[in-house]
Amino acid sequence: MTTYVLVPGFFLGGWAWRDVAAHLRARGHEAHPVTLTGLGERAHLARPDVDLDTHIDDVAHLLRYRELRDVTLVGHSYGGEVVTGVADRLPHLVSRLVYVDTGPLPDGVSQNDFARSAGAPQEPTDGFLPPPPWASVSEGEDGVDLARLSSLATPQPWATATAPVRLTGAWEKIPCHGVFSSFTVEQVRAMAATVPFFRLMVGPQWTYAELPGWHWPLLNRAAELSVLLEG
Repeated sequence: MTTYVLVPGFFLGGWAWRDVAAHLRARGHEAHPVTLTGLGERAHLARPDVDLDTHIDDVAHLLRYRELRDVTLVGHSYGGEVVTGVADRLPHLVSRLVYVDTGPLPDGVSQNDFARSAGAPQEPTDGFLPPPPWASVSEGEDGVDLARLSSLATPQPWATATAPVRLTGAWEKIPCHGVFSSFTVEQVRAMAATVPFFRLMVGPQWTYAELPGWHWPLLNRAAELSVLLEG
């Protein structure tokens, strides 16, 4: 039995992990979907000053106060920054890191730094980043509940995108597993050799799997993703 802590990316709350958590629990695992401050059912706590450190605190406190040990921390998209920060603070509580279509950013780099480098600049409105047009970004994907997604997704506090991650390196000995959808393992290895933002995504502690498709497989390919999380 494995204890999973599931951290969503931008715009999503713990609700986005509902089906993945159900599949993991059905196979005897413990699953804790996380809703970060200002998102999902905690949207009433949204403020422009909610940042990456706030979200790292959210997950670190969950581990401490639920007395979780030997945890597999799973981060989707921006959640990858959060789980890396938690593991760097509390490496003795984390047995494995899983990155769903994302990876760890180097110390001092923000999510917005990465977005700009990838040619995908983001524009906030009054301190918050609005969700994307889900119908457009999900085009060609089967099984996406657009009504649910549009109803439950919330704007992302912009400071979470601009705050740099601060790391000591304590997390780097923890085994890591990448599950990639919008890019391939081959692409990651090639970029790690030339693009500084990808340099931490290779090494002897890494294993990989691919689940080709859009960037949000937790929403419509939960059964397949849960199997790969176990792997």
